Amino acid sequence: MSYLSENMVKTREILNEFNTYVPGRSKKEIMEEYGVKQEDIIKLGSNENPWGASAKAKQAIIDAIDDINRYPESNHEYLKEKIAQYAGVNQNQVIVGGDGADELFDVLAKTLIDPGDEFIVHPPTYTYYEYVFKQHNAKAVYARWDVDKNQLDVESVLNNITDKTKAIFLCTPNNPTGGLIPQEDIIRVIEATDALVVVDEAYWEFAEVNNVNLLDKYDNVFIIRTFSKVMGLAGLRIGYGLSNPELLEKMSCIKPVFSVTVPSQMAVIATLDDKEYIEESTRKGIIEREYLYDSVNEIDNITIYKSKSNYLLMDIRETGFTAAQLADKLMSKGVIVRDCTSFQELDEYYIRISIETHPKNERFIEILKSIVE
Repeated sequence: MSYLSENMVKTREILNEFNTYVPGRSKKEIMEEYGVKQEDIIKLGSNENPWGASAKAKQAIIDAIDDINRYPESNHEYLKEKIAQYAGVNQNQVIVGGDGADELFDVLAKTLIDPGDEFIVHPPTYTYYEYVFKQHNAKAVYARWDVDKNQLDVESVLNNITDKTKAIFLCTPNNPTGGLIPQEDIIRVIEATDALVVVDEAYWEFAEVNNVNLLDKYDNVFIIRTFSKVMGLAGLRIGYGLSNPELLEKMSCIKPVFSVTVPSQMAVIATLDDKEYIEESTRKGIIEREYLYDSVNEIDNITIYKSKSNYLLMDIRETGFTAAQLADKLMSKGVIVRDCTSFQELDEYYIRISIETHPKNERFIEILKSIVE
């Protein structure tokens, strides 16, 4: 006797509006789809640290193996102390999350949103804000990022604030464009609302500026960061937020208790202790970003935008290819890039590239020129 029904299990109506989040392509996908050898793959699609994790972090993971049968610490007190020292804040201004910074976006939504509340984003920007907050029945309101100028139209943010606004996302450097938001513009937004202004500083080390000084002046600021970029720990999925202690206390009440694993905690502590590694990763990242900018800028039929992150946005419409077509040609030669068609307010002619080691960046430029020139 079959208990299968023709009717699907009833799920939330809001899920009918969702498309699956689109990440960068993996090496395994490219190897299988295009028959490219792993050693020939140049991965420019996911904004990672191409030089790998700190040697001290790797050793810390090995040393933590004997403790993986035990639950991790739930309050992360020592880890928060180390992060506070690195960020220049008090320990009670730090919250830690698993799944990179993404868990903290989800916890923020659970903390802030009642059905019908609004949040402001400035597309094109990191799409995960909208992906998460809409799941909690919040309404997205769209401000504007001026792609040609690579800057935030701050008036478009201010003009969209209402009494329903619960959160405003400001991404600096902005993903995928790489532009910065001046602190004076961030302050204008903060002072115009009692909504939480979420400043995404995932790539702040490459920009060499941050907005931590605002935390002691304003209660409605939440700075979110990750260990997936300059710190080289993308595979361990750990991030942190900085804000006022009262908000963090409420977030901690609903945050998953054991989401930050023992190896992750130990690896982060070891990385934060390895100041030489952090400085070198940042320095090399900036050098390779500028190399890619200068090299692509010499190609007449591609427009590339200045960036303060570890990635750069290219407008390739003058090549005669769409982003999907050029990405396909590049991937057939082992180069993974990010087709930005899925980013709201970008059409089908934008590609994002992130840094690799210098030999791979040189090889990418050779391959790109062979296709478009």
